[in-house]
Amino acid sequence: MAGRQGNQTVKNMLWSLVVIALVAGVIYIFIPHDDSKSPVERKDYRVELLTARRAAPYPVAAPEGLSKDWKATSVRYKGEEHDSWHLGFLDPDDEYVAIKQSTDKPAKFIEDVTKDAKRTKATEKIGDQEWQRYEGGTYDALVRTEKGATTVVLGTAPFGQLTKMAESLKTS
Repeated sequence: MAGRQGNQTVKNMLWSLVVIALVAGVIYIFIPHDDSKSPVERKDYRVELLTARRAAPYPVAAPEGLSKDWKATSVRYKGEEHDSWHLGFLDPDDEYVAIKQSTDKPAKFIEDVTKDAKRTKATEKIGDQEWQRYEGGTYDALVRTEKGATTVVLGTAPFGQLTKMAESLKTS
């Protein structure tokens, strides 16, 4: 008799799994969901930008005039960490692009934020400023140092998008 009861238990468990799978399938099919939307929320960084511009000992850079297709995703200013400024975006192709500035030693700061990208011989003239190109396994970057701070525009986006971001940077 014990063997028969054991078979019923396994049989009941299998039927329970079938019922659960069917319910999950019905929920998935009939509950609306949009997989095309990015789960990343757009951030309004105006307050943090004003705060950073008041507190930082260098001109804090932020983009102006980018299309609405660029989505700000992260922002922070840390005065206690070499007055570091970070403003992250997703470009129109959902690639990551960020502006980072700091009064930390340039070599250390660049190595840290670019995840060990290497300086190339290439430079880019953007406006009246010369930017140094860095290439890396994680991020590529455009870098310039002036007025006591290092500015890095980095990301997974191609250099064309990094250049577009650098062109849009304003400090007032």
